Amino acid sequence: MTTPEAPLRAVLNRRYLASAGPWRALVYVLTTLPIAAPVSAAMAVLVLPWLAALSRLIDGNLPTRTVFILMTVSLLLFTGLGPLAAVPLAMIERARLALIDPRPLPSAHAPAPQGPFRWVRTRYAETATWRELLYAAFLGLIVPAVYGTYALLVLFDVAFVLSPFFASTGTATWTFGAFTVHSAAEATPFAILGVLFAPVLAYLFGLIGAGQAATARALLGDRTGIALREVAQSRARLVDAFDLERRRIERDLHDGAQHRLTSLTLQLGMARLDVPEDSPAAGPLGQAHDQAKDLMVVLRDLIYGIRPQELTDLGLPAALRELAGRSPLPVAVTVADGVPRPAEQIEGTAYFAASEALANVVKHSGATRADILLARAGDVLVVEIRDDGQGGADPARGTGLTGLADRVAAVGGRLLVSSPAGGPTLLRVELPWRSPGLVLPAATTPGQA
Repeated sequence: MTTPEAPLRAVLNRRYLASAGPWRALVYVLTTLPIAAPVSAAMAVLVLPWLAALSRLIDGNLPTRTVFILMTVSLLLFTGLGPLAAVPLAMIERARLALIDPRPLPSAHAPAPQGPFRWVRTRYAETATWRELLYAAFLGLIVPAVYGTYALLVLFDVAFVLSPFFASTGTATWTFGAFTVHSAAEATPFAILGVLFAPVLAYLFGLIGAGQAATARALLGDRTGIALREVAQSRARLVDAFDLERRRIERDLHDGAQHRLTSLTLQLGMARLDVPEDSPAAGPLGQAHDQAKDLMVVLRDLIYGIRPQELTDLGLPAALRELAGRSPLPVAVTVADGVPRPAEQIEGTAYFAASEALANVVKHSGATRADILLARAGDVLVVEIRDDGQGGADPARGTGLTGLADRVAAVGGRLLVSSPAGGPTLLRVELPWRSPGLVLPAATTPGQA
């Protein structure tokens, strides 16, 4: 069910009249009247010069100088002062929308800046402000016309229903189009028609409320932002679930498989000491012992690749230095002054971005060295990986950059790559800051395998 269709679908439900829908629409429409009345009066004053000009044009005359000046003044007032009234009006309408549609409608405005001048400058530059001004025009011009037409239909229906009563007095005749009613008997068909038309008016009343609510939701809400936030939150939840699963696997490998393999290796080593070297079992036992030791190294590397213990215990700088020390290339790690420890998810994303970038450097760049910079720029954590390789990094070539960009984007960050042919290549990861913590000292550490 899409956002603007929800009220309409409620009206089209065959049990609508037996639900709370008509009453919600009634309250919504009735509370519109005291709000729309002053807005309509202001709009009428602003539109009046334009109607006068239109009248003269219909008569074949150009607007007079006075009318033209009034048209200009009304336009300036509408565009200049209108947003100042439209913004608070939109706040009221978003809150009042809950009377007919309980789903919240967030504002499309950015957070309000400090100071009146900055507030005005920011609001006048936003598209949301002008959509709210358009809604104010809708509320002042279209809504009164629709409400007036509906009131006229209700008046006619009441006249139909009460026509037998008035006709029975014999004091007056009733004329409905080409029909003239002189008695209650002649008015009875019109009364029946009025009773049958009453449910239609109830549905029409619901349609009016639903239409107004849909217009408010379309002009005053942040539908695109809601969809994007839902996608971003869903993607972030998937990343969190993936990280939790990685940690579970790491814990199971570390606490289960690694301990058992260590015990097996020790037992094989002890058995190897007890078996004479000239025994037929010495060769296979020694080979099994060596394979168990190699498997321990593979398992340790696997556990480290899931999430290094240094990252959890000591933080990102220590993990990056350990990563540099394990690289087959010389890698220098530089940590800028005053970089606090970020949120755990951001820290993990930054580390794995650096790890993937270094892996790409080793596999594809032909570089002889690389540099890692960790810094903070405002509310952004910055990780830069630079190498002196041949350049030409292209996500379309399957170098892991696309997956890395997706991982960074999942936490609200972005990936920037500069890799001209011939090099050098600079990969910059910018991640949002979440939770400042411990301040870590600056350092520059070269690491070699």
